[in-house]
Amino acid sequence: MKKTEFPGGEWPVMLTPFTKENQVDYLALETLVSWYIEHGVKGLFAVCQSSEMFYLTLEERLQVARCVVKAAAGRVPVIASGHVSDTLEDQAEELNRMAETGVDAVILITNRLAKEEESDEIWMKNCRELLRHISSEIPLGFYECPYPYKRLLSLENLKWCAQTGRFYFLKDTCCDIRQIREKLDVIKGTNLRLYNANTTTLLESLRAGAAGYSGVMANFHPQLYAWLCDHYQEKKAEELQDFLSIASLIERQWYPVNAKYHLREIEGLPMTTISRTKDASMLTETFQTEIKMLDRMARRWEEKVQEEK
Repeated sequence: MKKTEFPGGEWPVMLTPFTKENQVDYLALETLVSWYIEHGVKGLFAVCQSSEMFYLTLEERLQVARCVVKAAAGRVPVIASGHVSDTLEDQAEELNRMAETGVDAVILITNRLAKEEESDEIWMKNCRELLRHISSEIPLGFYECPYPYKRLLSLENLKWCAQTGRFYFLKDTCCDIRQIREKLDVIKGTNLRLYNANTTTLLESLRAGAAGYSGVMANFHPQLYAWLCDHYQEKKAEELQDFLSIASLIERQWYPVNAKYHLREIEGLPMTTISRTKDASMLTETFQTEIKMLDRMARRWEEKVQEEK
């Protein structure tokens, strides 16, 4: 695997389409990859929580990653996680096998390296041990995944990891601009770059030095996030930020089913709304109407930013 600095910009947390029989729909996944790329993303984060990784078998996780790498065909870099086991031994196997799929980096889930009640010192001990079983030639990253519990990286542990030179990508989920600024200060001058998952703090974090966005809402209107990541110094970025922050509340509705509905009904992608984490039948008519309203508002913003190009 070739080490490289990943591009700044938008990195969607990818969905996993399923067939009516609840099997991974690889044809729909290929179409989804192209849709992301056509809408301006700079990279793809496959096999993450939005991908329903905790509900995929190991073989499904590996095949999803292979499919995304093949469909991307070098147009954008692809990263993936998928280590969901509890023991470090099993995690090392999952991560090393994921590296063999051809992804550009393998992402460690921070909450897998220690239990919720365990200290940062135990986390660091386990991290060191896990790294011993992963080739130094494999580029790595971190994802502060909220499930099954959110484990934010301490500044001390983040500093050590960044200084190893092995880490390139941090999907930050602290949703706190003060903490983001502290993390940016700690990783300055290293290979590690911070990608903010939170819309409300996104603009300020970009202006503070964050590399980009890696969050749920890239499954609804990626073109607007792509524009914001490229034009964050402009005055209109502040107006767009206001809209995106309120729009991001749709995540609390019935995600990821609502995102799949958006992609099928509004974007025209050939995919079902079936999910292994949520009952698709619970996406009510009112929820569907809200998604359509949000899309109409997003379209007007797309026209605004297009006019100024």
